Amino acid sequence: MKYASEDQERPAVQPTAGPASPAPERPAQAGRPAPAPHDEQQGTRNRVARSILDHGPSTAAELALRLELTQAAVRRHLDALAAEGVVEPREKRVYGARGRGRPARAFALTDCGRDAFDQAYDQLASDALRWIAQSAGGGEKGEAAVAAFARARLAAQAEGYRKAVEAAEPEARTEALAKALTADGYAATARSAPNPQLGEQLCQHHCPVAHVAEQYPQLCEAETEVFSRLLGTHVQRLATIAHGDGVCTTFVPKAGAGKAAHSSTAHSSTPKTTTASASTAGRNPA
Repeated sequence: MKYASEDQERPAVQPTAGPASPAPERPAQAGRPAPAPHDEQQGTRNRVARSILDHGPSTAAELALRLELTQAAVRRHLDALAAEGVVEPREKRVYGARGRGRPARAFALTDCGRDAFDQAYDQLASDALRWIAQSAGGGEKGEAAVAAFARARLAAQAEGYRKAVEAAEPEARTEALAKALTADGYAATARSAPNPQLGEQLCQHHCPVAHVAEQYPQLCEAETEVFSRLLGTHVQRLATIAHGDGVCTTFVPKAGAGKAAHSSTAHSSTPKTTTASASTAGRNPA
C-alpha cells in the first residue's frame, strides 16, 4: 500500500461542541468532479498515519487535536488502519507518577505501516551491504568493510548537518540537527529530557533505513558517532524502532551536566538503554 500525496488531501473538518454533525458536501469545481467519499476517507486515513509517522505513537485525543478532527472520527480511522495492519495500539509511556484510571492507548505504526511510506529499496540496500561484506572476505573483515562504508556514507551526509549545527547558537544546536535530519526524511524533533536540567532528547520518528540497520548495526553506530561529533558531546541511544519502540531516541546531555548524572538519567528514562560503544548498539536503527 502506498499512501496518497498529502497535497491532494482535503482540509479536515473542524471539531464542534456536542454530537458531531456530518461534514457538508463540497460542490464540484468547474471541470473537476467532486471527490468520492471513499477517496476522502482514504485521504484522511493517510493523514492519520502520516501524523503518527511524524510525531511518534499518538493517542486518539492527540491526533484529533493535531488534525482538527473529532475523537470519534479519529477512532474510526484508527480502527480501520489497525484492521489493515498499518497501526497497532500500545500503552502510552508515562514519565513520573501515573494518575488514576486506565492509561491512554497510543497508536504506533507497524512495520507494514512504515513500509507503505518509503522503504521500497530495503532489499536492494541489504543485498549491496551483503556483497560488500562477502567481497571483503566475510567475518570480521566483512564487518569492518561495512563499517567503513557506513562511516563514508555518514561523513558525506553530515557535511550538510554540520553547517546547520554550527550556524545555530549552542543551546539550539540539537534543534538545528533535528531540522536537518527532517529534511533527509527522519521526521526528527528535539525536546527536553524528563529532567530538563540534564539535557535533551533527539527523537527520530521515522528511519528510512530501519530494516537494513537492524541487520547491519554499523549504520546505527556510524550515525551515533556523527551526532556526537556534530554536537561536541557524548550522546546515548535510549530507544529504537528496531527494538519495538515507536521512536529512535538519543539523549544529548547539557554542557556541565556531569557524566554520572547523565548516566543515571539516561538509564532511568527507559529500560532499553544502549550506547554507541555497547555491543547491542548496533542493533538499533540509524
